[in-house]
Amino acid sequence: MKQTLKEICVLLTRFSISLLACILSKIIFFIFNRAYFTDVSVPEFIAILFRGLRFDVSALVVINAPFILFHIIPFNFTKTKWYQATLKIIFILVNAVGILADCIDLEYYKYTHKRTTADFFDLLGLGSDVTAMLPQYIQDFWYILLIWITQVILITWLYNKTNPDPDEDKLKFALEKGAGPFLLRAGTWLAGNAVLLGLFIICFRGGLQLRPIMPINAAEYVSAKNIPLVISTPFSIIKSYGLEKIEEKKYFPETELEKIFNPIHSVHPQAGMYTEQLTGQPNIFIIILESFSKEYIGALSSKPLSKTYTPFLDSLIGESLVFDNAFANGKKSIEGIPAILAGIPSLMNESYITSTYCSNKFTSIANMLKDKGYSSAFFHGGTNGTMGFDAFCNAAGFDNYYGRYEYNNDKDFDGDWGIWDEDFFRYTERTVSRMQQPFLATLFSLSSHHPCYIPEKYKEKFKEGPIPILKSIEYADFSLRKFFEAASKEKWFDSTLFVITADHTGPSLDERYNNNAALFKVPILLYKHKSSLKGINHKVAQHIDILPTILHCLNNEQNFYSFGNSMLDSTKKGFAVNYINDVYQIFEGDFVLLFDGLKEIGFHNYKTDSLLQNNLLEKEPAREKDLEDKLKAIIQTYNHDLIHNQMTVTSGNRKNKR
Repeated sequence: MKQTLKEICVLLTRFSISLLACILSKIIFFIFNRAYFTDVSVPEFIAILFRGLRFDVSALVVINAPFILFHIIPFNFTKTKWYQATLKIIFILVNAVGILADCIDLEYYKYTHKRTTADFFDLLGLGSDVTAMLPQYIQDFWYILLIWITQVILITWLYNKTNPDPDEDKLKFALEKGAGPFLLRAGTWLAGNAVLLGLFIICFRGGLQLRPIMPINAAEYVSAKNIPLVISTPFSIIKSYGLEKIEEKKYFPETELEKIFNPIHSVHPQAGMYTEQLTGQPNIFIIILESFSKEYIGALSSKPLSKTYTPFLDSLIGESLVFDNAFANGKKSIEGIPAILAGIPSLMNESYITSTYCSNKFTSIANMLKDKGYSSAFFHGGTNGTMGFDAFCNAAGFDNYYGRYEYNNDKDFDGDWGIWDEDFFRYTERTVSRMQQPFLATLFSLSSHHPCYIPEKYKEKFKEGPIPILKSIEYADFSLRKFFEAASKEKWFDSTLFVITADHTGPSLDERYNNNAALFKVPILLYKHKSSLKGINHKVAQHIDILPTILHCLNNEQNFYSFGNSMLDSTKKGFAVNYINDVYQIFEGDFVLLFDGLKEIGFHNYKTDSLLQNNLLEKEPAREKDLEDKLKAIIQTYNHDLIHNQMTVTSGNRKNKR
């Protein structure tokens, strides 16, 4: 037992050398790039170093995995000089590679404004250009090479200090003295190293939370701008490896591109409607209803169900400004949240939150309103960490996140996803009433999700419908009614603009809602008590329009980045984009164009041809060309700005960088 513990201590000591090198690399990175982090004081940076240990250890477990496994092999030959020398070489090589990655970012960060990701290796694989330029890079950045060599020498020197005494007793797994001592030593080794390996697995995951940590989790500790100080380059590369990497598209030259589509714009209140009712700084309350397809909503469905499962929402629609031709920009909750809160559509197979680009800078409604003096909070009754919502909200600039852990009463836990809607909605209303005004609050419902359970006490009240989700839709609608009944008694209610939508659509029971167009149809409505925000608007709308619409309502004149447009802007023609099965779609007016990245594959009048059976390709060439050009411009802008981390107004001279 003593020998096993001694060997574990040696391993942990050597692992700590790797951790020390990582911390040293971060300090050097901070010094080299101080101009980009002027808001971070030295004491704050020291605190960030401690917060970053979670991410550092996670990456170092992966980097040192071969060394760890070879270190704990329980055979006598591991004590020989040649084996110990091999172990040392493995340690130095794998850690030298990690240090080199950090060193590259000392200067490379100045160009990308983010930690290098796995797509950097695609650049290395491009061939002779990199090889030809390597001597010039070394000449220009010779000091980077010097820093790297110095750090490698340092870890080698420290490693040598950990070499055990060769004359110490060796751990032997031979039957020299019978089976008893052998089995005792084997059991001791297994027990000690099983605990050690379990610890390393937890370290790799970054803790015991639901999902392994990703770069975006750094936003739990710092603003999105300062994420590169928390994570290391090896962590960024490891976590982005295997994730989808989108390609640059060059459909148009730059001068032509921005004439077709430009994501940097300003809302002009005089171009809109209804804004006379929204003077001052109204509170903003966004309510996202899980899986609330337009199909389920009695007041909006073109083929109503035998009974309405949304009686309260139906009544609210009669008092709201409703966009009845609205589309989600994704098919999953993890895609809906970035679209609604940050105007980022899902135009790749990977969701933004889990993509290699998740630590990029982006514009969000929380950050835009923070500049206007708004407090902010996000509410979701799920277990904290679910789908990375809490990390994304931190990156988006929300002041507070309230989930199942903050609710802190599991007697209201549904046993699967989180807190029942009725209970969590009531908790949200009470918490919002304590927030400083003006506020931005976002409530994301939970119960209308597979397996579609409802509380036992309501089994007789909400009966099974044609499909299982409908009973939980009815329960969620009931919970929404209770929420509004309580909220309407609060002082903040009359001065609050409510934006209500669904994150995505749910299962369909009508074939007309089961095609590539209707799969994305969701409600979007604006409600403000005692205002003229009423009526049905038939223009095409989408989730990414919500951010600019809210800014429009606040008479914003500050430039901002958004793929969408204000739904209230009468000078803008509504459109919607989404992506499914590697096919891009754009809706405008009565038509939808399908595009595979190279050519058009479908053009339909989705209003008269609800099943998309009549392909109109080449029958309306002018309209097709306009839609194709617009979609190509959006794709080109989207891919470029994700790759180059330019989804903000302040991303430098965007035109010159493309």
